[in-house]
Amino acid sequence: MASRSSSILLAAAALASLLAVGSCAAVSFKTGPGCSATKLVLIPSEAISEVEVKEKGADDFTALKEGPTGTWTLEGKEPLKGPFSIRFAAKSGGYRVVDDAIPTGFKSGSDYKTSVQV
Repeated sequence: MASRSSSILLAAAALASLLAVGSCAAVSFKTGPGCSATKLVLIPSEAISEVEVKEKGADDFTALKEGPTGTWTLEGKEPLKGPFSIRFAAKSGGYRVVDDAIPTGFKSGSDYKTSVQV
């Protein structure tokens, strides 16, 4: 009887483990329409908030403005300098940082995958 209970507990633990792993997704970023040398538009693949980017050589991150359709935009007066590191708050909690997530010479419609789980 103890063996059967152990087997059931082991099976339940394995199932819970699979469900927990399956619910995590790596976030990717697509560069949206309207990107230019002075404008970066990001569309994340997952629900995130408080998106910031750090340009190459910058000391600090700069907040992006959230658009009505899940886009995040940074618009500058001078040309933006990539590669860009991204810092964001996951809706599930906690902050994540992805170094050099968007390369220099980004173009609208490109997808940039990360290994960061949300």
